[in-house]
Amino acid sequence: MTKHTTHASHPAIVKRLKHANGHLASVITMIEDEKPCVDIAQQLQAVEKAVQQAKRTLIQNHIDHCLDDALVGTGESSVTAEFKAITKYL
Repeated sequence: MTKHTTHASHPAIVKRLKHANGHLASVITMIEDEKPCVDIAQQLQAVEKAVQQAKRTLIQNHIDHCLDDALVGTGESSVTAEFKAITKYL
Protein backbone atom coordinates (compact mmCIF):
# COMPACT_ATOMS: atom_id res chain seq x y z
CA MET A 1 0.00 0.00 0.00
CA THR A 2 1.29 3.47 -0.94
CA LYS A 3 1.82 5.86 1.94
CA HIS A 4 -0.70 8.69 1.92
CA THR A 5 0.59 12.21 2.45
CA THR A 6 -1.66 15.02 3.61
CA HIS A 7 -1.15 18.20 1.62
CA ALA A 8 -1.97 21.80 2.43
CA SER A 9 -4.87 21.71 -0.05
CA HIS A 10 -6.66 18.78 1.62
CA PRO A 11 -8.64 20.85 4.19
CA ALA A 12 -9.96 23.08 1.38
CA ILE A 13 -10.89 20.00 -0.67
CA VAL A 14 -12.74 18.51 2.30
CA LYS A 15 -14.59 21.81 2.81
CA ARG A 16 -15.59 21.90 -0.86
CA LEU A 17 -16.81 18.29 -0.78
CA LYS A 18 -18.83 18.89 2.39
CA HIS A 19 -20.42 21.87 0.65
CA ALA A 20 -21.22 19.64 -2.34
CA ASN A 21 -22.64 17.04 0.02
CA GLY A 22 -25.00 19.67 1.44
CA HIS A 23 -26.11 20.63 -2.06
CA LEU A 24 -26.68 16.98 -2.91
CA ALA A 25 -28.84 16.50 0.18
CA SER A 26 -30.84 19.54 -0.93
CA VAL A 27 -31.28 18.03 -4.39
CA ILE A 28 -32.66 14.82 -2.91
CA THR A 29 -35.12 16.81 -0.80
CA MET A 30 -36.11 18.88 -3.82
CA ILE A 31 -36.86 15.74 -5.84
CA GLU A 32 -38.85 14.25 -2.98
CA ASP A 33 -40.77 17.53 -2.62
CA GLU A 34 -41.42 17.58 -6.38
CA LYS A 35 -39.70 20.92 -6.96
CA PRO A 36 -39.32 22.22 -10.53
CA CYS A 37 -36.83 20.31 -12.66
CA VAL A 38 -35.02 23.50 -13.65
CA ASP A 39 -34.28 24.26 -10.00
CA ILE A 40 -33.12 20.68 -9.40
CA ALA A 41 -30.87 20.78 -12.46
CA GLN A 42 -29.31 24.03 -11.24
CA GLN A 43 -28.47 22.48 -7.87
CA LEU A 44 -27.10 19.34 -9.55
CA GLN A 45 -24.85 21.58 -11.65
CA ALA A 46 -23.50 23.15 -8.46
CA VAL A 47 -22.78 19.71 -6.99
CA GLU A 48 -21.07 18.56 -10.17
CA LYS A 49 -18.91 21.68 -10.40
CA ALA A 50 -17.84 21.45 -6.75
CA VAL A 51 -16.84 17.80 -7.10
CA GLN A 52 -15.03 18.48 -10.37
CA GLN A 53 -13.04 21.32 -8.82
CA ALA A 54 -12.17 19.20 -5.79
CA LYS A 55 -10.91 16.45 -8.11
CA ARG A 56 -8.88 18.90 -10.19
CA THR A 57 -7.29 20.45 -7.10
CA LEU A 58 -6.44 17.04 -5.65
CA ILE A 59 -4.85 15.78 -8.88
CA GLN A 60 -2.87 18.94 -9.51
CA ASN A 61 -1.66 18.98 -5.92
CA HIS A 62 -0.59 15.36 -6.22
CA ILE A 63 1.34 16.09 -9.38
CA ASP A 64 2.94 19.22 -7.94
CA HIS A 65 4.16 17.50 -4.82
CA CYS A 66 4.22 13.72 -5.15
CA LEU A 67 5.24 13.20 -8.77
CA ASP A 68 7.84 15.95 -8.69
CA ASP A 69 9.40 14.37 -5.61
CA ALA A 70 9.45 10.99 -7.35
CA LEU A 71 11.21 12.43 -10.40
CA VAL A 72 13.89 14.38 -8.54
CA GLY A 73 17.25 13.49 -10.00
CA THR A 74 15.84 11.58 -12.98
CA GLY A 75 16.01 14.42 -15.50
CA GLU A 76 12.39 13.93 -16.49
CA SER A 77 11.02 17.30 -15.38
CA SER A 78 9.80 18.10 -18.90
CA VAL A 79 7.51 15.07 -18.71
CA THR A 80 6.11 16.35 -15.44
CA ALA A 81 5.62 19.85 -16.87
CA GLU A 82 3.65 18.49 -19.81
CA PHE A 83 1.55 16.31 -17.52
CA LYS A 84 0.83 19.32 -15.29
CA ALA A 85 -0.33 21.31 -18.29
CA ILE A 86 -2.78 18.67 -19.49
CA THR A 87 -4.34 18.06 -16.09
CA LYS A 88 -5.65 21.61 -16.02
CA TYR A 89 -8.24 20.43 -18.53
CA LEU A 90 -9.65 17.66 -16.34
